[in-house]
Amino acid sequence: MKSLKPVLYFLAFTLFASLNIQCKESKKDKTSEMPENIVEDKLVIEKSEFGKTEDGTAIEQYTLINANGVEMNVITYGGRITSLKVPNKEGKLENVVLGFDNIEDYQKDNPFFGALIGRFGNRIAKGKFTLEGVEYTLATNDGSNHLHGGVNGFDRVVWTATPIEGKENSSLKLTYMSKDGEEGYPGNLNVSVIYKLTKDNAVEVTYEATTDKATVLNLTQHAYFNLTGDFSKDILNHDVVIDADAYLPVDATLIPTGEIRKVEGTPFDFNSAKKIGKEINVDNEQLKRGQGYDHCWVLNGEKGNMRFVASAYDETSGRFMEILSEEPAIQFYTGNFLDGTLPMPNGGNYDHRTGFCLETQHYPDSPNQKDFPSTVLKPGETYSTKTIFKFSTK
Repeated sequence: MKSLKPVLYFLAFTLFASLNIQCKESKKDKTSEMPENIVEDKLVIEKSEFGKTEDGTAIEQYTLINANGVEMNVITYGGRITSLKVPNKEGKLENVVLGFDNIEDYQKDNPFFGALIGRFGNRIAKGKFTLEGVEYTLATNDGSNHLHGGVNGFDRVVWTATPIEGKENSSLKLTYMSKDGEEGYPGNLNVSVIYKLTKDNAVEVTYEATTDKATVLNLTQHAYFNLTGDFSKDILNHDVVIDADAYLPVDATLIPTGEIRKVEGTPFDFNSAKKIGKEINVDNEQLKRGQGYDHCWVLNGEKGNMRFVASAYDETSGRFMEILSEEPAIQFYTGNFLDGTLPMPNGGNYDHRTGFCLETQHYPDSPNQKDFPSTVLKPGETYSTKTIFKFSTK
């Protein structure tokens, strides 16, 4: 009887080769399924040119994408978020922030779409404040008042960008040095803002600043949201929660009167989820002054502690946005002055109330209101605060 060893060796070799081929094919399949933005265990941040300003300055655009496909575009002009694509309940990615697709529209008059705001977010009465015995006069760009940093605030400067690529999160660091006297503010101010897109579909915004002279500072992010992903629709059916028992009434020029008023029993009570449009048109003096909601809420919880402060939900898309912050207040603005004159990237115009803002910040006009939390920053101190916008579906 002939030996069976050669036959057994051949069968074993054939089986091993077959298994090896299957293993290689399996590895190849897994590799092909990896998101294109992941290279060598890093989330790659793409850089492109967005255009040039009127004086010829090149504006860069950075695209951050996480492993889930969530994508955020940021430009160096104003540190603006120009697009943020998050999934709906069916997994479809759509942009949920209002913006433009060209630098020319951002340089024209616009309502701070997606911008970093400074030096002082919101309004300062008459464009004046006194600090350490010295009166400072600021640029006035909202009637007789100073708004969002002035005529050329942080929304209109060119920031220096540094991408930070990581295995699970990708970040973009923006820096700017605001010179002493810029828009009337004292002190040379060094500012850095980091946008981080996390693996759990959150956008973290971290602000830091130092100064060489006492100044006032109140930084925020001015994204306009529409969670439907369809900007031809208004935002009145969004369900909003604001964790605040009080808000700041305003005068006819939208400057806080100094009163801190309870929200209970008023259209300003958002402690339980309520549609934006439910009471926006009721006969209320404060709503008439703002032509809708354009007020600051005094947040519950301790300033400086990261906590839940607000949320928004769109039932049709299933998109849910939670906001966590260390700030003491939040400005809720319902796009009351959008009037159909600003162009959308894909055609058409942004109509009345097609976007809303939830801007975490200190109280408006704090430099002139001694009972409001201080916004003074002195040499040797570091301004530091963080806000998180977290997206999910339900």
